[in-house]
Amino acid sequence: MALTAAIILAAGEGTRMRSHKPKVLHEFAGKTFLQRVIGAVNAQEPDTTAVVVHFQAERVAAAAQSYDEDVVIVHQDDIPGTGRAVQCAMEQLDGEDQLSGPVLIAASDMPLLDAETLRELVAFHQESGDAATVLTTILDDPTGYGRIIRNSAGEVLGIVEQRDANSNELAVREVNTSVYVFDAQVLKDAISHLDSNNAQGEFYLTDALQSARAMGKVGAFAAPDPLSVEGVNDRVQLAHLAKAHNVRVCEDWMRKGVTILDPQTTWIEDDVQLDRDVTVLPGCYLQGHTTVAGEAVIGPDTTLIDATIDRGAHVERSRVQESYIGERANIGPWTYLRPGNELSADTKAGAFVEMKKAHIGEGTKVPHLSYVGDADLGTHTNIGGGTITANYDGVHKNHTTIGSDVHVGAGNLFVAPVTVGDNVTTGAGSVVRHDVPDDAMVYSENTQHVVENWKPAWER
Repeated sequence: MALTAAIILAAGEGTRMRSHKPKVLHEFAGKTFLQRVIGAVNAQEPDTTAVVVHFQAERVAAAAQSYDEDVVIVHQDDIPGTGRAVQCAMEQLDGEDQLSGPVLIAASDMPLLDAETLRELVAFHQESGDAATVLTTILDDPTGYGRIIRNSAGEVLGIVEQRDANSNELAVREVNTSVYVFDAQVLKDAISHLDSNNAQGEFYLTDALQSARAMGKVGAFAAPDPLSVEGVNDRVQLAHLAKAHNVRVCEDWMRKGVTILDPQTTWIEDDVQLDRDVTVLPGCYLQGHTTVAGEAVIGPDTTLIDATIDRGAHVERSRVQESYIGERANIGPWTYLRPGNELSADTKAGAFVEMKKAHIGEGTKVPHLSYVGDADLGTHTNIGGGTITANYDGVHKNHTTIGSDVHVGAGNLFVAPVTVGDNVTTGAGSVVRHDVPDDAMVYSENTQHVVENWKPAWER
């Protein structure tokens, strides 16, 4: 039986994060907590996915709808608690369409909650015929989690929050992950009996399990990987979980044939793709949809954001964003490639070079101390150090075109819009304001003035 609905709880402020941003919008390996949970939940193909919001509701709702335009937004009122969040969701969902069948409920502060764990949970619930099923895990240190209380036969009696637990209950290591599957009719009846008679004065969803027991068995499915259901309450937990996840990511790539010299200082986000025989040196951060082809060397100390690095290229101590680096290209050190660059095979962008929307032809080199923006450079051209394409006139971005086999002297300034033909040589210190034909030489003659025995005004 397909899921009739999925409810994602995203109403909390997350005060322990000490942030002006809702906890669910903090990022983990390149995606927000909420984005990750929505993705895992939607992989189960529920008929309806609802996200419950309250703190900075408009901001969270906008984010949720950017991840899934069909998501239903439910506004929780000022009555606190996860139980109240589900009450609000069921009132809205059941009001639109009488629900029947399984309903999945998931907290939104588990950034590693994965589709396969949820798939196994739902299958377990459907096969068992239980009225409700809670996703649990076993922790060496269960501090902060609600404890799963069972009877002598192993049946789930309920969940006790840490604040309300006695010493015997605190010793239990099986914990609630805040992920559940309920039969819709059971859920509607169970949440109707919730009260706030607890230490926090909140409506706990966990209390609904006691009501569910009166209507059938409450089961528990233990997540195979505790890391996949670990919650994040503060930035310390976020750092620990991110580190543990990243180590796994690096180890997975190494087993697939990627050399990572120091996984402790190498960070790789989930959507990055690496071919065999890529080498990643220490201090690198690979983000977004970056792809790196075989035999490329990345690093040390390099950031790649949505970059495409072709075979055999070397990017050292540089930042490359939304740019294509061709085969055997040599980038860095200390190079900044802003979005929109395309560097062909055997090109070079050297030390202290910045580029933006530059198209660099095969074999062309920009060795050092230069800015190339909104420009097309032909093949086998050499750009002298200290060269600038002056592309911005204060209102518009203008284009520079420099042909093939051009030799640009040091300290040149190209005032766009301007076109320089093929096989041109420019003199050092030239300011090129007008188009230059093929096979020409261009230079600017500047008069040098010397004032002897000069002192600044304050020394006179």
